[in-house]
Amino acid sequence: MAGKTAKKKTRKTAPKDGISDRIVDAALTLAAGQAWRDVSLAEIAEAADLSLLDLYRVYPSKGAILAGFARRIDEAVLAGREDEDRDGTARDRLFDVIMRRFDALKPARAAVGSIVCDLGRDPVMGLCGMASLARSMSCMLEAADLSASGLRGALRIKALGVIYLATMRIWLGDDSPDLSQTMAGLDRYLRRAEWLAVRCSRLRHREAEESPAAA
Repeated sequence: MAGKTAKKKTRKTAPKDGISDRIVDAALTLAAGQAWRDVSLAEIAEAADLSLLDLYRVYPSKGAILAGFARRIDEAVLAGREDEDRDGTARDRLFDVIMRRFDALKPARAAVGSIVCDLGRDPVMGLCGMASLARSMSCMLEAADLSASGLRGALRIKALGVIYLATMRIWLGDDSPDLSQTMAGLDRYLRRAEWLAVRCSRLRHREAEESPAAA
């Protein structure tokens, strides 16, 4: 019987602070080669050389893995913030922040394309993705020295999310070495948003002046 005892497959043990990155990297590698919806947690665990239990303790779902990936990108953007001049306009600062985000995403562009495609087909996963997007956009606003708090902050988060997703569609197909198409699209969307914000502000000011209370 002893000779027939099956040998259990041993897996490498990573430091706890390195397991998160291993899981995210494995998930991105798998997503780059197949549809994200077809990737299972078991496959990700196998690719990361971890047991499913070890993976679950860190990320209990694929949505949690995506949130971890988003946090990694957020941190990369914030790390680069210290090296940039922040004396420009709000539009200039947002442009720099969002382009820095696309630069950080570039190595995982194939995986991001697969993930984005499938998020639109899965309502539950899409909702989880929107929550993560809102957190990231809040982070991007603060990195651009714009408050993400209160009602105005909530509106900014939604507006920047729309701009970011619209620009991402361009970025996914932008093969230029300097991402010129992406930059042109982002600049166009930010200018349009700036124009709308100024127009809305003027309308509110005019309405306040014409209201009976103001008289």
